[in-house]
Amino acid sequence: MKFAITALLILLSAYNAHSQNFKADLRKLNGQIEAAYKGRKLTAVEYGKLKREQDMIQLAIDKAMADDILTPDEKNKIHSKIVRSRKRLGKYKTNREIY
Repeated sequence: MKFAITALLILLSAYNAHSQNFKADLRKLNGQIEAAYKGRKLTAVEYGKLKREQDMIQLAIDKAMADDILTPDEKNKIHSKIVRSRKRLGKYKTNREIY
């Protein structure tokens, strides 16, 4: 019985940690942006736009974590910003802007 309860608590904590790891998602996305820019898949303007967007996401994370409590609304907003940035990166990689 103790083992089952312990296992359940570990699974729940692992699930929560995975779903709230926004900083790791942001670092991973930042690495993808850097790699795409170094691989010349992004123009300087697109790179600048994505970096500004990353700064805005980081600011949103910092604001949400100011009170050490993430409400579901804050989680949804941060997650949607990260997803939007990920989609924009994919779009920029395949459809280059001409300047």
